[in-house]
Amino acid sequence: MASPRIFSLLSVSSTAVAALRSSGRFSRWGRGINRFSTAVATEEPITPPVQIDHTQLLINGRFVDGASGKTFPTFDPRTGQVIAHVAEGEAEDINRAVSAARKAFDEGPWPRMTAYERSCVLLRFADLLERHCSEIAALETWDSGKTYEQAANVEIPMVIRLFRYYAGWADKIHGLTIPVDGLHHVQTLHEPIGVAGQIIPWNFPLLMYGWKVGPALACGNTIVLKTAEQTPLSALYVSKLFYEGELSVHKEGNRVVIHVNKDGDTLSYFKLSKYSFPWDYLQPQFHYLRQAGLPPGVLNVVSGFGPTAGAALASHMDVDKLAFTGSTGTGKIVLGLAAKSNLKPVTLELGGKSPFIVCEDADVDKAVELSHFALFFNQGQCCCAGSRTFVHESIYDEFREKAKARALNRIVGDPFKKGVEQGPQIDSQQFNKILGYIKSGIEGGATLEAGGEKFGSKGYYIQPTVFSNVQDNMVIAKEEIFGPVQSILKFKDLDEVIQRANATHYGLAAGVFTQNLDTANTLTRALKVGMVWINCFDVFDAAIPFGGKKMSGHGREKGIYSLSNYLQVKAVVTPLKNPAWL
Repeated sequence: MASPRIFSLLSVSSTAVAALRSSGRFSRWGRGINRFSTAVATEEPITPPVQIDHTQLLINGRFVDGASGKTFPTFDPRTGQVIAHVAEGEAEDINRAVSAARKAFDEGPWPRMTAYERSCVLLRFADLLERHCSEIAALETWDSGKTYEQAANVEIPMVIRLFRYYAGWADKIHGLTIPVDGLHHVQTLHEPIGVAGQIIPWNFPLLMYGWKVGPALACGNTIVLKTAEQTPLSALYVSKLFYEGELSVHKEGNRVVIHVNKDGDTLSYFKLSKYSFPWDYLQPQFHYLRQAGLPPGVLNVVSGFGPTAGAALASHMDVDKLAFTGSTGTGKIVLGLAAKSNLKPVTLELGGKSPFIVCEDADVDKAVELSHFALFFNQGQCCCAGSRTFVHESIYDEFREKAKARALNRIVGDPFKKGVEQGPQIDSQQFNKILGYIKSGIEGGATLEAGGEKFGSKGYYIQPTVFSNVQDNMVIAKEEIFGPVQSILKFKDLDEVIQRANATHYGLAAGVFTQNLDTANTLTRALKVGMVWINCFDVFDAAIPFGGKKMSGHGREKGIYSLSNYLQVKAVVTPLKNPAWL
């Protein structure tokens, strides 16, 4: 599979946009859903083509109710209406899940399987994801508000590719043989760390699921994963694929019959005889044909809230490792709980205020399109969004006008509708927070070029918003907005923009747009971030490590680097007697 490049798949080049406008296709494509339309208020939302089947907790391979019996609603961001009521996990449920994961690690077959067998499980799971892609994408869109085209064509394929990537790593994890002074043989073992606690966010529920579950399972660990309370549905759906497959095996008289597919078509059968194993033996063996092959207790999923389920997981004494993706404020709390409990190691992928630097030699049309994508992708709800657009003073005015025009032509509407670029924000809290930041920008003296208001009368839609004349000391230039709000700042030279770009508590990512290799190299090495994109943005391949510096977190996810999060190194020293060589 080719490297997934979100920008190339989701965005439209400036040349293509011009062609669409000149041909009249642009206005037809976005008819009824432009900036001043009331389409969102008047059109009935499209009915999602998926059924909600799993709303319970997944513990020890079975879906169960929470210990308290309580549930909480998950909402459709398009309307604010309830999609489903989901089991609310609390401390007792975390205890049950951790106990199941601990038993599966200490006594179960998962860490004792060969690495190749674990690889096969991950590959089968990836195949099941591929088979159910449309349902999974529909759930992701329904629960989070991201466009269906983004979910189905980009994100789910990326998750599939990621599990296949880590399936490939499973049997290539090994230690070293180390030459030392003296008569000793020294080797290192790379061992699974044990029970991994994982907490994922709401903006990319399944991508973050893959980033964490994939490497943890490849290394032989067991998992307790807490979903975001805003988006619990897709993780529950895909996790059941680890335990349920397309095959059904049962006994009919003296025959063992294997059915395949949902319609129950007979795939094969064979007769039991005195020469075959008894049915009581065969039945549990065939159980593994009906699923990806994950033993019970290896992956447990608990839906719930941060102060209850999340805090219980972070502070649990029997969790050996914690991985968290979310806000910097919550990351500090998680890190503190981990330290106060058993000093478990913690990987943190937190917030950002990423600079997107447009140099004086840039092709303005291309730079406008790329910076627009860097900010507005996923409704602006992206930790690495290029939320500070620094533009050289020589092209600033041209860039500002074209950025304004691009925002005004952004297509907002029902995310299930083909051609829509921007759906609703995740919930009322985030919706109101973003509108508050927009108000702050206006009151702080920035120039509102486009947008600035809610979109429609239903749901959590916000107009694509652009501010110019933004200064470094303004709130919108300092704090993570996590919404469709672009701030355009002016700079004079490289030394100035380097200093200003680094003058933040965050250090997650940066974008650089230039035709000069020396300029690109200078900025790449000077920017204090974990990732720099040169003349591209949001290129996420399974092999590319991702993570930040400063208050954007520590540790890396994806690629070979993420394996170290879920392994521990053991040194083994053995005396040598009369060795032929050292």
